[in-house]
Amino acid sequence: MVYTISDVAKRTGLSSYTLRYYDKKGLLPFVDRDENGRRKFKDHDFEFLQVINCLKNTGMSLKEIKQFIEWTQQGDCTLEERRDFFIEHRKDVEKQLAEVQSYLDTVDHKIDYYSRCVEAGTEDSVSCD
Repeated sequence: MVYTISDVAKRTGLSSYTLRYYDKKGLLPFVDRDENGRRKFKDHDFEFLQVINCLKNTGMSLKEIKQFIEWTQQGDCTLEERRDFFIEHRKDVEKQLAEVQSYLDTVDHKIDYYSRCVEAGTEDSVSCD
């Protein structure tokens, strides 16, 4: 099946503008065009878009994502590079998770503190620790 850019935008939640921008930056070399130059997305393009979105949402630069896309276009001779790429990125994502877990711990601590305050009816008699 073939999808227009607006179909893809609806299906992925990415705006048409974002998809065009990604294409301009070289992240969508796998997308064909019709005789009028309009992008023609296919079912298997959604997998690439999902990976691009994942990498972008986990803080990867478009330049790094483009490198990954280029390796995929080169085929099996870049399997090791792609694996190593994801091993390194996993470290970044783990660091982000640890940071967010620290934030959650702080929020949980404040919930506990204010729950004790509400129960006591005041902050005066509740320890901060």
